[in-house]
Amino acid sequence: MSGVTPIPTDTYKIGFIGAGKMAESIARGVVESNILPASRISTAHSGSGRRDAFQSFGVKVRDHNKKIPEGENLDSLKLRKTENLKEEKSQYDGRVVQDSDVVIFSVKPQIVKDVLLDLRPLLSEKQLLVSVAAGVKLKDLQEWAGHSRFIRVMPNTPAAVGKAASVISLGAAATEEDGELISKLFGAIGKIWIADEKHFDAITGLSGSGPAYIFLAIEALADGGVAAGLPRELALGLASQT
Repeated sequence: MSGVTPIPTDTYKIGFIGAGKMAESIARGVVESNILPASRISTAHSGSGRRDAFQSFGVKVRDHNKKIPEGENLDSLKLRKTENLKEEKSQYDGRVVQDSDVVIFSVKPQIVKDVLLDLRPLLSEKQLLVSVAAGVKLKDLQEWAGHSRFIRVMPNTPAAVGKAASVISLGAAATEEDGELISKLFGAIGKIWIADEKHFDAITGLSGSGPAYIFLAIEALADGGVAAGLPRELALGLASQT
Protein backbone atom coordinates (compact mmCIF):
# COMPACT_ATOMS: atom_id res chain seq x y z
CA MET A 1 0.00 0.00 0.00
CA SER A 2 1.58 3.28 -1.10
CA GLY A 3 2.18 6.00 1.42
CA VAL A 4 2.50 3.66 4.41
CA THR A 5 5.83 3.81 6.22
CA PRO A 6 7.16 0.25 6.63
CA ILE A 7 7.85 -0.95 10.15
CA PRO A 8 11.66 -1.30 10.47
CA THR A 9 11.83 -5.08 10.89
CA ASP A 10 15.41 -5.10 12.22
CA THR A 11 14.94 -2.46 14.89
CA TYR A 12 11.24 -2.11 15.69
CA LYS A 13 10.02 -1.86 19.26
CA ILE A 14 6.80 -3.17 20.80
CA GLY A 15 4.77 -1.42 23.49
CA PHE A 16 1.96 -3.07 25.42
CA ILE A 17 -0.88 -0.90 26.67
CA GLY A 18 -2.21 -3.15 29.40
CA ALA A 19 0.08 -5.48 31.33
CA GLY A 20 -2.22 -8.40 32.10
CA LYS A 21 -1.76 -12.13 31.59
CA MET A 22 -2.32 -12.08 27.83
CA ALA A 23 0.20 -9.28 27.30
CA GLU A 24 2.66 -11.20 29.47
CA SER A 25 2.13 -14.41 27.47
CA ILE A 26 2.71 -12.61 24.16
CA ALA A 27 5.78 -10.74 25.39
CA ARG A 28 7.28 -13.83 27.02
CA GLY A 29 6.70 -15.92 23.89
CA VAL A 30 8.31 -13.28 21.68
CA VAL A 31 11.38 -13.09 23.93
CA GLU A 32 11.74 -16.84 24.48
CA SER A 33 11.38 -17.48 20.74
CA ASN A 34 14.17 -14.97 20.07
CA ILE A 35 11.93 -12.92 17.79
CA LEU A 36 12.78 -9.76 19.70
CA PRO A 37 15.08 -9.06 22.65
CA ALA A 38 13.34 -7.97 25.84
CA SER A 39 15.12 -4.61 25.55
CA ARG A 40 12.82 -3.72 22.63
CA ILE A 41 9.60 -4.39 24.56
CA SER A 42 7.97 -2.11 27.14
CA THR A 43 4.77 -1.66 29.10
CA ALA A 44 3.50 0.33 32.09
CA HIS A 45 1.99 -0.82 35.37
CA SER A 46 2.06 0.24 39.01
CA GLY A 47 1.34 -3.15 40.62
CA SER A 48 4.37 -5.03 41.90
CA GLY A 49 3.05 -8.42 40.79
CA ARG A 50 2.61 -7.39 37.17
CA ARG A 51 5.87 -5.47 37.16
CA ASP A 52 7.76 -8.47 38.54
CA ALA A 53 6.19 -10.78 35.95
CA PHE A 54 7.44 -8.70 33.01
CA GLN A 55 10.77 -7.80 34.56
CA SER A 56 11.47 -11.49 35.23
CA PHE A 57 12.24 -11.92 31.52
CA GLY A 58 13.80 -8.50 31.01
CA VAL A 59 10.95 -6.29 29.79
CA LYS A 60 11.03 -2.63 30.78
CA VAL A 61 8.04 -1.61 32.90
CA ARG A 62 7.18 2.03 33.42
CA ASP A 63 5.43 3.04 36.62
CA HIS A 64 1.93 4.51 36.40
CA ASN A 65 2.34 6.16 39.78
CA LYS A 66 4.04 9.54 39.74
CA LYS A 67 4.98 11.10 43.08
CA ILE A 68 3.65 14.57 43.78
CA PRO A 69 6.65 16.85 44.38
CA GLU A 70 7.15 17.96 47.98
CA GLY A 71 5.22 21.13 48.72
CA GLU A 72 2.79 20.56 45.85
CA ASN A 73 -0.72 19.16 45.83
CA LEU A 74 -3.17 17.96 43.22
CA ASP A 75 -4.82 21.36 42.86
CA SER A 76 -1.55 23.20 42.43
CA LEU A 77 -0.65 20.79 39.65
CA LYS A 78 -4.01 21.54 37.99
CA LEU A 79 -5.10 17.96 38.47
CA ARG A 80 -8.53 16.82 39.62
CA LYS A 81 -8.80 13.72 41.77
CA THR A 82 -9.95 10.78 39.61
CA GLU A 83 -9.13 12.61 36.39
CA ASN A 84 -5.61 13.13 37.70
CA LEU A 85 -5.10 9.42 38.18
CA LYS A 86 -6.35 8.82 34.66
CA GLU A 87 -4.07 11.55 33.34
CA GLU A 88 -1.03 10.14 35.15
CA LYS A 89 -1.73 6.67 33.77
CA SER A 90 -2.05 8.13 30.29
CA GLN A 91 1.27 9.93 30.69
CA TYR A 92 3.09 6.68 31.34
CA ASP A 93 1.18 4.73 28.68
CA GLY A 94 1.99 7.69 26.45
CA ARG A 95 5.70 7.13 26.93
CA VAL A 96 5.23 3.51 25.96
CA VAL A 97 3.40 4.64 22.80
CA GLN A 98 6.05 7.19 21.90
CA ASP A 99 8.82 4.60 22.28
CA SER A 100 7.10 1.96 20.12
CA ASP A 101 6.68 1.12 16.45
CA VAL A 102 4.07 -1.54 17.19
CA VAL A 103 1.52 -0.79 19.93
CA ILE A 104 -0.52 -3.72 21.26
CA PHE A 105 -3.68 -2.80 23.15
CA SER A 106 -4.25 -5.58 25.66
CA VAL A 107 -6.87 -4.01 27.89
CA LYS A 108 -10.37 -5.03 28.88
CA PRO A 109 -12.93 -4.48 26.11
CA GLN A 110 -15.01 -2.09 28.23
CA ILE A 111 -12.13 0.40 28.58
CA VAL A 112 -10.41 0.13 25.18
CA LYS A 113 -12.38 3.10 23.82
CA ASP A 114 -11.31 5.42 26.65
CA VAL A 115 -7.71 4.23 26.40
CA LEU A 116 -7.55 4.86 22.65
CA LEU A 117 -9.19 8.26 22.91
CA ASP A 118 -6.76 9.27 25.67
CA LEU A 119 -3.74 8.20 23.63
CA ARG A 120 -5.05 9.32 20.24
CA PRO A 121 -2.96 12.54 20.09
CA LEU A 122 0.19 10.40 20.36
CA LEU A 123 -0.75 7.76 17.80
CA SER A 124 0.87 8.03 14.38
CA GLU A 125 0.19 6.29 11.08
CA LYS A 126 3.86 5.34 11.14
CA GLN A 127 2.90 2.98 13.96
CA LEU A 128 1.13 -0.33 13.61
CA LEU A 129 -1.67 -0.70 16.15
CA VAL A 130 -2.94 -4.07 17.35
CA SER A 131 -5.91 -4.97 19.55
CA VAL A 132 -6.53 -8.24 21.38
CA ALA A 133 -9.70 -6.91 23.06
CA ALA A 134 -12.49 -9.42 22.48
CA GLY A 135 -15.62 -8.21 20.71
CA VAL A 136 -14.32 -4.76 19.72
CA LYS A 137 -14.59 -4.24 15.97
CA LEU A 138 -11.97 -2.75 13.69
CA LYS A 139 -14.24 0.08 12.51
CA ASP A 140 -14.55 1.29 16.11
CA LEU A 141 -10.88 0.80 16.92
CA GLN A 142 -9.91 2.78 13.81
CA GLU A 143 -12.36 5.57 14.60
CA TRP A 144 -11.13 5.93 18.18
CA ALA A 145 -7.46 5.79 17.17
CA GLY A 146 -7.90 8.31 14.36
CA HIS A 147 -6.33 6.09 11.72
CA SER A 148 -6.81 2.65 10.22
CA ARG A 149 -3.40 1.03 10.36
CA PHE A 150 -4.84 -1.45 12.81
CA ILE A 151 -4.85 -5.23 13.15
CA ARG A 152 -7.32 -7.13 15.30
CA VAL A 153 -6.16 -10.41 16.85
CA MET A 154 -8.23 -13.00 18.70
CA PRO A 155 -5.86 -15.20 20.73
CA ASN A 156 -6.98 -17.59 23.46
CA THR A 157 -5.83 -18.63 26.92
CA PRO A 158 -3.49 -21.47 25.83
CA ALA A 159 -1.17 -18.59 24.87
CA ALA A 160 0.13 -18.99 28.42
CA VAL A 161 1.75 -22.30 27.43
CA GLY A 162 2.61 -21.40 23.83
CA LYS A 163 -0.36 -23.26 22.35
CA ALA A 164 -2.71 -20.44 21.38
CA ALA A 165 -5.04 -20.46 18.43
CA SER A 166 -4.90 -16.86 17.17
CA VAL A 167 -6.89 -15.35 14.30
CA ILE A 168 -5.87 -12.09 12.61
CA SER A 169 -7.88 -9.55 10.62
CA LEU A 170 -6.27 -6.51 8.97
CA GLY A 171 -7.67 -3.00 9.13
CA ALA A 172 -8.10 -0.72 6.14
CA ALA A 173 -4.55 0.69 6.08
CA ALA A 174 -2.66 -2.32 7.41
CA THR A 175 -0.34 -3.76 4.77
CA GLU A 176 0.47 -7.33 3.87
CA GLU A 177 3.87 -6.79 5.48
CA ASP A 178 2.14 -5.60 8.67
CA GLY A 179 0.13 -8.81 8.68
CA GLU A 180 3.26 -10.90 8.25
CA LEU A 181 4.98 -9.10 11.12
CA ILE A 182 2.05 -9.67 13.49
CA SER A 183 1.69 -13.28 12.34
CA LYS A 184 5.33 -13.82 13.27
CA LEU A 185 4.88 -12.22 16.69
CA PHE A 186 1.75 -14.18 17.56
CA GLY A 187 3.27 -17.30 16.05
CA ALA A 188 5.54 -17.24 19.11
CA ILE A 189 2.56 -18.28 21.26
CA GLY A 190 0.86 -20.80 18.99
CA LYS A 191 -0.73 -21.18 15.57
CA ILE A 192 -2.05 -18.36 13.36
CA TRP A 193 -4.95 -18.01 10.96
CA ILE A 194 -6.01 -14.97 8.92
CA ALA A 195 -9.75 -14.45 8.47
CA ASP A 196 -12.32 -11.83 7.55
CA GLU A 197 -13.52 -9.96 10.61
CA LYS A 198 -17.10 -10.99 9.91
CA HIS A 199 -16.18 -14.41 11.29
CA PHE A 200 -14.80 -13.11 14.59
CA ASP A 201 -17.94 -13.62 16.69
CA ALA A 202 -17.98 -17.29 15.72
CA ILE A 203 -14.21 -17.52 16.25
CA THR A 204 -14.59 -16.04 19.73
CA GLY A 205 -17.23 -18.63 20.56
CA LEU A 206 -15.15 -21.50 19.20
CA SER A 207 -11.50 -20.88 20.02
CA GLY A 208 -11.99 -18.10 22.57
CA SER A 209 -14.41 -20.02 24.77
CA GLY A 210 -13.45 -23.49 23.60
CA PRO A 211 -10.66 -24.14 26.13
CA ALA A 212 -13.14 -23.86 29.01
CA TYR A 213 -15.29 -26.61 27.48
CA ILE A 214 -12.23 -28.79 26.91
CA PHE A 215 -11.28 -28.36 30.56
CA LEU A 216 -14.77 -29.47 31.56
CA ALA A 217 -14.46 -32.52 29.32
CA ILE A 218 -11.09 -33.41 30.87
CA GLU A 219 -12.54 -33.03 34.35
CA ALA A 220 -15.50 -35.24 33.43
CA LEU A 221 -13.17 -37.91 32.03
CA ALA A 222 -11.09 -37.77 35.21
CA ASP A 223 -14.24 -38.13 37.33
CA GLY A 224 -15.10 -41.21 35.32
CA GLY A 225 -11.66 -42.64 35.99
CA VAL A 226 -12.00 -41.99 39.70
CA ALA A 227 -15.43 -43.65 39.68
CA ALA A 228 -13.76 -46.68 38.08
CA GLY A 229 -11.24 -46.85 40.91
CA LEU A 230 -8.30 -44.77 39.67
CA PRO A 231 -6.48 -42.35 41.97
CA ARG A 232 -7.49 -38.74 41.16
CA GLU A 233 -3.98 -37.65 40.14
CA LEU A 234 -3.58 -40.58 37.74
CA ALA A 235 -7.08 -40.13 36.30
CA LEU A 236 -6.51 -36.41 35.70
CA GLY A 237 -3.12 -37.01 34.13
CA LEU A 238 -4.48 -39.66 31.77
CA ALA A 239 -7.50 -37.52 30.84
CA SER A 240 -5.32 -34.48 30.13
CA GLN A 241 -2.86 -36.42 28.02
CA THR A 242 -5.66 -38.15 26.14
